[in-house]
Amino acid sequence: MEKLTGRTAEQKQLTDILNSPQAELVAILGRRRVGKTFLIRSVYKDYMAFEFSGIHDAPLKEQLQNFSLALGQVAKSPPAAVPASWLMAFTYLQQYLSPRLKKQKQVIFFDEFPWIQTPRSGFLSAFSHFWNTWASRQKNLKVVICGSAASWMIKNVVNNKGGLHNRITQRIRLMPFMLGEVEDYLASRQVKLDRYQLLQLYMALGGIPQYLNSIKPGESATQIIDRLCFTKDGFLKSEFKNLYHSLFDNPDHHIAIIKALAKQGKGLSRREVIETCGLSSGGTATKILDELSESGFITPYIPMGKHTKDAIYRLTDEYSLFYLKYIDKSRASGAGTWYKIAETPSWRSWSGIAFESICLKHIYQIKKALGIGGVYSQESTWRYMSGNDQGCQIDLLIDRRDGCINICEMKFYTAPFSISKDYADALRKKMEIFKARTKTRKTLLLTMVTTTAITQNINYTGLVQNEITMDALFEK
Repeated sequence: MEKLTGRTAEQKQLTDILNSPQAELVAILGRRRVGKTFLIRSVYKDYMAFEFSGIHDAPLKEQLQNFSLALGQVAKSPPAAVPASWLMAFTYLQQYLSPRLKKQKQVIFFDEFPWIQTPRSGFLSAFSHFWNTWASRQKNLKVVICGSAASWMIKNVVNNKGGLHNRITQRIRLMPFMLGEVEDYLASRQVKLDRYQLLQLYMALGGIPQYLNSIKPGESATQIIDRLCFTKDGFLKSEFKNLYHSLFDNPDHHIAIIKALAKQGKGLSRREVIETCGLSSGGTATKILDELSESGFITPYIPMGKHTKDAIYRLTDEYSLFYLKYIDKSRASGAGTWYKIAETPSWRSWSGIAFESICLKHIYQIKKALGIGGVYSQESTWRYMSGNDQGCQIDLLIDRRDGCINICEMKFYTAPFSISKDYADALRKKMEIFKARTKTRKTLLLTMVTTTAITQNINYTGLVQNEITMDALFEK
């Protein structure tokens, strides 16, 4: 079995769950291809008593037959008669587990949990009964349920109002790899790329392990993106549609919101999302935004001094952003397409927005590089709209308890970045507007986050207080 890379916090949490003195019902949430199943199998391989995965769109009879075969396989005996119902199926499972639980801890794993619940199958009620009447009393038993269908898992498991209400003892939300984890993962697969190349890859593929698994040693970032996204049989050429349809019921509104946010790199408020996408119900918008946020596709950022209802939503899934910009409805396709696009001003402009989004995901690393990892702070965005062209937006503020605010500017450049007089004037003006509108008395520290070092010219001196390069974003 392939060695598990990264996921340090999740591995510890799962180990603590295994060692707890009580029965545990664990829900693992995460988008398609993020590595949920691999994580569970890797951590619990020595304790896995039973594993069962739902079959997509299969009727009740096939699901029960699949269950019977899976149970027969681990019991090392010919499959028992196919259970007539899920209540009977869980009775068989209980009989199999009972003697084993007297000896040591046991893990049972239900993968693709939403697919098992077919119409009128009674699976969810039978599972609730199994947990409430027997499993919850077995201190050596750990039950793990997992599913990519975010909307179903949130509604029927996390926010269940019936037999599973408040029964989940632990919840793990598995997110894509961070940059440092991507570097380690690819190194474990003998893929050796410098950090600038890795950053380019992350802009297109993000940190999804299954996407990264398709990378071959010896290829450049440009070659990899070209092969996966633009060749006839490229793995990611048609992933977008499959991705959202596998995660959400009736995903048209989800996709509409994703496309609207892709066009607005600086993000949209909830009201702007409703207006842009033509949604008739604010409640519908809230539900969809929550589902997209829970799945890691979008991220709400609360502007400084505002409340949750004032959140600005940004598309933070790198693949979706890249797909909608360069793959969807593109006239260009075929091998060699990305070589041409990567040289255009369009890509250089777009990469700046993509780099900002990546920096917002790596705030922990930015704070660590600034030496304020232990300082309490609140991270937010800020924007001011004015009719006389005096508006401005700050994409990242680190508002610190020690009386300072880092005003972060993110710049993606292939060569050392040089601050021009016009840009320096714009930065000073932005900070003046921010100070005047917020009336803050805190010290403002202009912090530049760039790919490579900044040329320290006359415009740099006295303006930039902190400088961070992309290497800091790769820290663990």
